[in-house]
Amino acid sequence: MDKKALLELSDGSKFELPILSGTTGSDVLNIKDLYRITGLFTYDPGFVSTASCSSAITFIDGDEGVLRYRGYDIADLAENNSFTAVIYLLLYGELPSSDQHKKFLLKLQELSKVSEQVINVIKAFPKTAHPMSILIACFASLSALYYERYGNNINNESLDFGVSAIAQVPAIVAMIYRHINDQKFINANSELSYSENFLRMMFGGAFDGDKSMFFAKALDKIFTLHADHEQNASTAAVRLVGSAGSNLFACLSAGVATLWGPAHGGANEAVINMLKEIEKSGDVDKFIEKAKDDKDPFKLVGFGHRVYKSYDPRARILKDACHEVLDQLEQDNKLLKIAKGLEEVALRDEYFVMRKLYPNVDFYSGIIMNAIDIPSSMFTPIFALARTTGWVTQWYEMINDGETKICRPRQLYVGK
Repeated sequence: MDKKALLELSDGSKFELPILSGTTGSDVLNIKDLYRITGLFTYDPGFVSTASCSSAITFIDGDEGVLRYRGYDIADLAENNSFTAVIYLLLYGELPSSDQHKKFLLKLQELSKVSEQVINVIKAFPKTAHPMSILIACFASLSALYYERYGNNINNESLDFGVSAIAQVPAIVAMIYRHINDQKFINANSELSYSENFLRMMFGGAFDGDKSMFFAKALDKIFTLHADHEQNASTAAVRLVGSAGSNLFACLSAGVATLWGPAHGGANEAVINMLKEIEKSGDVDKFIEKAKDDKDPFKLVGFGHRVYKSYDPRARILKDACHEVLDQLEQDNKLLKIAKGLEEVALRDEYFVMRKLYPNVDFYSGIIMNAIDIPSSMFTPIFALARTTGWVTQWYEMINDGETKICRPRQLYVGK
């Protein structure tokens, strides 16, 4: 039997609205005909109670701390699969066989060459530019190359366009890093894994073979955990721009611009800055009390999540990876000590427990990258590197969805 909700207005008029059920998760009240039948819009700032699309890619249960890609639990994927296998899963819907994985790796290698036009865009920026501003321009430049070849025709595109973006973004991010540090670019090495290759293109031979493989493994987990996250702000931006018929690379540029915000992808950079500020003061308790003072604008970065109302499952995975990296480096990391102290407080202090302000993925990812000597200004570009896979997957799903319409939110007008 079809589920329905009854809407009764103050004038006594009544309307039935259908309720839709997915394969799992919350049911959805279908209001797409609400204005037509009632003359009313809904009011939902931030779209916190609105499903903007149907999707078969990522599932989150924030109350239970569940994250799945294509039905696979994130912990299993992070522990037992490479990031390239996860890319394949998100793009094609299933984990690859050994043969499929080998062919996919070859495709990534074939499509990884960065054009001279994009390289020149990177070199045109001052060394003082934030890496995210350069990355936005790089994707915008790729959209220009795309347009020269295909114009506005997006009807018959294959996944190769998306795979080329995923293949090129590690080299682009590495080139941005080396540009702002006034270092020569390093070409890709086809014998290395996706994550090892990225580290080599960034740092050259700074790490020995064993450490490079170990750090690449940690980065692989970070990439996997950040690959997609349902309809977050940057993914919503990609879909919104794409709904107007814009090409993939233009949409990716919009995704990067959205991710740059400290409330979104910039959070792990903000975590390190906060930990350094606490370290400088030498008084962790003072910052805890400031965070608990509702009248004080200071908030602990890396605690709580818009979606997760229990422990962020990605944080649990990265917490262990964080200890492994620091043990490998034999470092007694002061920032980690502060982070652990903050976590212990958050897990037992009534103020944090009542508000479910648990450590999230940004809390540990920044510490790992800081330990590998990746500067905090590069954290968000690396996040974008990983999230490119999710953006590409979501964009392709959107353009092949028969229900897709140009996004046109309404407003509650309060002016003169």
